Amino acid sequence: MGIGSGPPAGDSVSIRRAPGHPAGQLVPGTDYGSNPTLRNHMKRLQSWYSALLFVILWPSPGFGGDPSPSPLPLAVLEFHAAKELEPDFGLNAATLLNAMLSAEPDLWLVERAELDKVISEQELGLAGNVTPETAARVGQLTGAKVLVTGRVFRAGKETVLVTKIIGTETGRVFGEIAKSAGSANASDLVNELAAKVAATLRARRDSLVAVTINRDDRLAAVKSKLPEGPRPTVRVNIPERHFGAPVVDPAAETEVIRWLTSCGFAVLDAKAKETPDLEIVGEAFSAFALRKGNMICCRARVEIKVTRTTDQRVMLSDARAGMAVDIAEQTAAKESLMETTAMLMERIITQLSN
Repeated sequence: MGIGSGPPAGDSVSIRRAPGHPAGQLVPGTDYGSNPTLRNHMKRLQSWYSALLFVILWPSPGFGGDPSPSPLPLAVLEFHAAKELEPDFGLNAATLLNAMLSAEPDLWLVERAELDKVISEQELGLAGNVTPETAARVGQLTGAKVLVTGRVFRAGKETVLVTKIIGTETGRVFGEIAKSAGSANASDLVNELAAKVAATLRARRDSLVAVTINRDDRLAAVKSKLPEGPRPTVRVNIPERHFGAPVVDPAAETEVIRWLTSCGFAVLDAKAKETPDLEIVGEAFSAFALRKGNMICCRARVEIKVTRTTDQRVMLSDARAGMAVDIAEQTAAKESLMETTAMLMERIITQLSN
């Protein structure tokens, strides 16, 4: 029986109100247990109201108390190893660090396979040589707000592992170091380093991650900076899918249209016979990432291309990845798509107005 289905219909039982007693109030001295049908009905009624009370009193992220910050998306890059060390030392150190940090409840780790794919596609040589600019690019494509990278080398008789912790949004960089006397032991070095990195992430989170501004405020800020004058007409077509479940409504396309209409653009329906000045096409998808406790993380990627219809010239093309956390998978998927789309529109809306 669903919670919203109301008290059980079950057997037809008539309970008359005793004189002087309000409707629904049990009458003292009445033996309700002597009638089996009435007794079963009362048990089902009690179970239904208990379930309803449980739902009402269950703590919600939006009510009561100060919710803890959402998990921090993090990517660990391969470490650069000096020539005198084993060839796979840097890769093994990064893999161990990734595994150890994944046990932290307030961190989300980007999968190595996805990270390697992005680095390969963008032709980024990141091992031991990450600048804030390349970190920002990797963050945009993977959703990671922090990158961890570093180098491992010999200094006399010691093996030294130096890391850089880089905020992809703020460009802030913090460092940690671990040393191992004698022969190099990746496990011992990384175990020490993981504790230091986790402590730095907790202590420096506000410096590494940009202050979150909600989508409506960002839209208002961009709108206020747009030049006056007529806007081109636009048609939007961004198909969307969530791996493992059907898409009920297109969150990315809806968010694009919201930004356009709020900024004064005339958006044409797909069935309109009029030819628009610009056509925005693209693709959006979301997927389950991982679960920690009751919280579910979904990742999204949105790609768009803007074409001028008069000559089919591509005016711009862009892509962005992001993630969101919620207690329901579909809600997390939609939120990740909407937030990722908003970040894209914030970047390109000025170009569209020109």
